[in-house]
Amino acid sequence: MSVLIVGVSHNSAPVSLLERLAAPGADSVHKLVADAAGCAHVAEATVISTCNRLEIYADVERFHGSVEQLSTLLVQRSGVSTEALLPHLYVHYDDGAVAHLFQVAAGLDSMAVGEGQILGQTREALRVGQELGTVGPALNGLFQQALRVGKRSRAETGIDRAAPSLVTAALDRARPVLGDVAGRSVAVLGAGAMAGLATATVSRLGADDIVVLNRTPERAARLAAEYAGRPAPVDSLASELAGVDLLITCTGATGVQVDADLVRAARPDGRPLAIIDLALPHDVDPAAAELPGVTLVNLAELSAGLHESEAGVEIAAVRAIVTEEVSAFLTARRQASVTPTVVALRSMATSVVDAEMTRLDGRLPDLDPMVRAEVLHAVRRVADKLLHEPTVRVRELANETGAVSYAAALAELFALDPDAVTAVTSPTVPEEKSR
Repeated sequence: MSVLIVGVSHNSAPVSLLERLAAPGADSVHKLVADAAGCAHVAEATVISTCNRLEIYADVERFHGSVEQLSTLLVQRSGVSTEALLPHLYVHYDDGAVAHLFQVAAGLDSMAVGEGQILGQTREALRVGQELGTVGPALNGLFQQALRVGKRSRAETGIDRAAPSLVTAALDRARPVLGDVAGRSVAVLGAGAMAGLATATVSRLGADDIVVLNRTPERAARLAAEYAGRPAPVDSLASELAGVDLLITCTGATGVQVDADLVRAARPDGRPLAIIDLALPHDVDPAAAELPGVTLVNLAELSAGLHESEAGVEIAAVRAIVTEEVSAFLTARRQASVTPTVVALRSMATSVVDAEMTRLDGRLPDLDPMVRAEVLHAVRRVADKLLHEPTVRVRELANETGAVSYAAALAELFALDPDAVTAVTSPTVPEEKSR
């Protein structure tokens, strides 16, 4: 079995296409996970779904058939033609899939390099797969290690501080019209994780008045209270918009939440207004950017402007950690892959020794017990010495890259029963539960 990733992200596709793939809710993600797990040749599956990436992770038996099936799921989800989506899809397989997930969890593949939300989104993908029963030993071990890599990267480097957050990068884009956030009035539309990040950022930068608007009053009140702001119902957006300097939207809802007519009605005099749209699909009608005094910053602009150069030293340190962790993970996995064959070989040798001792008992029924024990000990030592070098070498050779399967070669040379090898890693299932 091997890990396969089929996905699309801000690195491979325009925001307009990502918007078509963005999940409208948890049920949609759950359905995609279930559909992926239901594909032929797929043993395990889960999905990382964020505002700027959608990736299916699967443990598969066959590469080509699985790629085609998982790609089809994304095509169906996007609503565009196969020809339109395929150029933007990427595929990572086996070792490459491990490296990609570790980079994602460490924040190296994020639109705002180093942002911390991806770690929680990776954890959520694991949780969903576990909840649906579509994650087994392969993906569970991989995702658990990815989470450890992400935590280590943030604990041992300053990637969180050095790399700009999505909100900070957006505020920098709006600076020509907005100036400093200090002393400004800000409206935040939404109360999720990104809204929390936005509220925390403008509060830290000294915003004078913060209002949080959300369809669920309790969530708006909770977020506003955390940063000395005030909550407001969504239907008061027009009146709030009339008095603020900055609007940050990140609702996660489908469809436009702030249309151009609403903005025009709220700001008929054309006073300067900065709008930062961090939602995917977008919350703000792009036509609002054409109104007098309005500056609109959205994910499309951010994806075109964020680069790693601002945090080169920290990013290099994180890459070194990821490289080290990938190597260690792959080494452990390759060594584990030969263990069933080694165990089966030693089990076969034990069986041969036992069979020969049984024959000796039949030929020499009066053999002194102490002599028999010495013979048994000697035969076992001979078998152990003969097997020691091959089993040590097969573990060493398993760490080398290449197409050769040394475990398979060992099994062929010693004519090991394939069922015996499989039995080493297969749990024993009671008959009444296996039906």
